[in-house]
Amino acid sequence: MKKFPKYTGILLITLLTVLVFTACSSTSAVGNAGDSAQTDAFDEAGITDADNLSSGQESETSAHGAVDFDHDLDSYEPKKDHYNFYFTYKTVHPWWDAVALGMEDAQRQYLDKGITITYEYMAPDAASAEDQTKRLLEAADGDYDVIGVDVADADIISPLLDSMVDSGYKVMTFSSSDAREGCKRIAYVGNTHNYEDGADLTEALCKKLDYKGKVAILVGSVGAPCHEDRARGAKDTIAKYPDMEIVATEYDMDSVDLAYDLTVKILKDNPDLDGIICCNMSNPVGAARAITESNSDAVIVGMDHDQEALKYLKDGIIYCLGVQDCYSIGFDTLQIAVKIADGNTPGDLFEEETNEITTVIYQEDAAQMLELLYGDN
Repeated sequence: MKKFPKYTGILLITLLTVLVFTACSSTSAVGNAGDSAQTDAFDEAGITDADNLSSGQESETSAHGAVDFDHDLDSYEPKKDHYNFYFTYKTVHPWWDAVALGMEDAQRQYLDKGITITYEYMAPDAASAEDQTKRLLEAADGDYDVIGVDVADADIISPLLDSMVDSGYKVMTFSSSDAREGCKRIAYVGNTHNYEDGADLTEALCKKLDYKGKVAILVGSVGAPCHEDRARGAKDTIAKYPDMEIVATEYDMDSVDLAYDLTVKILKDNPDLDGIICCNMSNPVGAARAITESNSDAVIVGMDHDQEALKYLKDGIIYCLGVQDCYSIGFDTLQIAVKIADGNTPGDLFEEETNEITTVIYQEDAAQMLELLYGDN
């Protein structure tokens, strides 16, 4: 029988009431195939029509193309019949639960080929480079074929990854945050264009505001490469327009509640605020709650597919969201981990950086995205 990881959320907020596991400690997944197991996984994620999603049907909006659920293992033949991986990411959050669903799909497909994959999927309740360092040092004492890392702080974690590679460990990075340039990690699977995502969202905001006004930036976690890069893209874009001004830049540590509190304070200090740029999945929700309560006209742009954020997008409270293809990140991470475990390096079999897409969606896309991901429009 399929043993599912003990992570929280899996996209559907309502699922929190029925999950019986906790997500702040170690989790493991042991592969088992079968149509019923795959259906259960999709149902838990709120993906209610997996067969249709995999059929390649065209959509009238950009929402359908934002997330690709149609994946098959490539032709590579693994050298072993069992692999054991260790993955650690920044913080327990539904975003990484969506990545885990892609991993599970790849895991089931490998089992269909007679190959069992087990893995630990671990994260703290709050992003912490110190916590991640501790977890990686503990993983180094385990029997893992590959260690995968969603980097919490590039400056702190990258030297540790270099040291692990020098000691013979097979290390890759994945998800939304790579190590710093020059790190010895073998490969990265995820978003390679966070700076561009921040710039694209900010450009959309500037156009909406007719290139004039006061804006604030909610970054996320201090030192997290993806959050910092998006904020940098936002700042550089604002700098192009003389009538645009950044009046506040705050770190919400990927917390909805803290993002709400910070937005309330920003609005109090700047009642004429025109816009907010949100650089992670949590802060668009916190910002939208505060904007709604204050009856502010500030325009929000932000990241990803949180259900509440999509509802705010549908209602016009959020102007646009940059949705990353988490499912593909997870699927490709597991495939490349197998190849790395077999001793392969970047080249013909896989690239050093596997780039996954981000799609900017608007109000007209929100209903379809809610239906695709949550069975709710």
